[in-house]
Amino acid sequence: MLIRIPRGWEIPDRDATAEALVFGRRAALKAAAGLGAGSIALPAFAQDAPPARNPRYLAGREITAEKDATTYNNYYEFGTDKGIHRAAQKLPQRPWTVKVDGLVDNPRGFDIEELLKTMPMEERVYRLRCVEAWSMVVPWTGFPIAALLKAVGPKSEAKYVRFETAALPAAMPGLRQSWYPWPYIEACTVDEAANDLSFLVTGAYGKPLPPQNGGPVRFHQPWKYGFKAGKSLVRISLVAQRPKTFWEAIQASEYGFWANVNPEVSHPRWSQASERVLGSGERIPTQLFNGYGEFVAGLYTNLQKERLWA
Repeated sequence: MLIRIPRGWEIPDRDATAEALVFGRRAALKAAAGLGAGSIALPAFAQDAPPARNPRYLAGREITAEKDATTYNNYYEFGTDKGIHRAAQKLPQRPWTVKVDGLVDNPRGFDIEELLKTMPMEERVYRLRCVEAWSMVVPWTGFPIAALLKAVGPKSEAKYVRFETAALPAAMPGLRQSWYPWPYIEACTVDEAANDLSFLVTGAYGKPLPPQNGGPVRFHQPWKYGFKAGKSLVRISLVAQRPKTFWEAIQASEYGFWANVNPEVSHPRWSQASERVLGSGERIPTQLFNGYGEFVAGLYTNLQKERLWA
């Protein structure tokens, strides 16, 4: 008899939302006339059918209510409080181009519609753990960043991937805070980016990714603290030297380059042993690598001298 041991991110099929319910809701949303005051009406996705949910990537926890995940946001370009979702609607979502350059064979710009049409789109349910000790679970739509890198051909000298967020003063009032090192920069190693869990996100909850969550395209690595996710990306560069990232530039003693989730290593000002679940307010124990260790721990072999945690 075959005995199957579930992986860390898997849940029983009985706990997953029925496919018919997911796709039926999406179809209704796709038929809606618009997205509300101050926003730009967008097609749900470039494909004829919504991307299917990948059954391998299930978070093992209940999905966070869409209202909670889209109204409690960290995005300093729009302000330092969590209620920036209304202000973020001023960010134009089309046209939008992501430039991919640096140490690649074929540097070029990708229009967001081209990405939606040509990349291997799917839905993945991932956990997100904030360094502030709160968490959520979101059904993200997007594609592995490895697919984008394959399209441009990284050179052998490329060791890091640098992500740059848009800086549009007319739409982003937070940019007036001139003491911050704008634009927002994040980065990871090429090996981290090549890991299958590394995801470029273009949607959430069966809809285009809203601006307050980093639309139209953001980055997400679920084993890292959420500040490592570059939002509203306009440039992705492959480089040889490790970039100085936004929070590392502000306070390197609190926010390092690696920022892997570790409940045993406290932030200098608070514990990381547990997290508050967005929506329910329940506190639960935090897992090493946010529960994805069996898939990513090998990336950090022989890095004992590095401060791998935020």
